[in-house]
Amino acid sequence: MNNYETVFIMNPVLSDEQMRETVKKFTKTLKNHKAKIGNEEYWGLKKLKYIIQKKNTGFYYFIEFEAEGDIIADLEVQFKRDERIMRWLTVRLDKYSIAYADRRRKRLSANKKEKEEVTS
Repeated sequence: MNNYETVFIMNPVLSDEQMRETVKKFTKTLKNHKAKIGNEEYWGLKKLKYIIQKKNTGFYYFIEFEAEGDIIADLEVQFKRDERIMRWLTVRLDKYSIAYADRRRKRLSANKKEKEEVTS
């Protein structure tokens, strides 16, 4: 089993429902291939560095998962076929990247807890 991160950019004209449906489709694909999803993050609507498909913004979504290597080809075919996806990148993590991802996750959860305590 290898560890992977994938980030994909969805078309900015999608409604919230369409966006959730798109994310559900790709997480379901991962789960059907027996991948273990470790972390999911919605990064929101962001400005693109350069124009893609005549759009200068897009919805970013990040998924961290553990799976066999053969799933990547199937996942990329799904990305290519889906017109709601503008760009994607999937990266296999080495041991240093895995350690960094763990630290990042812990830092994000600590920041989230601090914000909850301040608002309470």
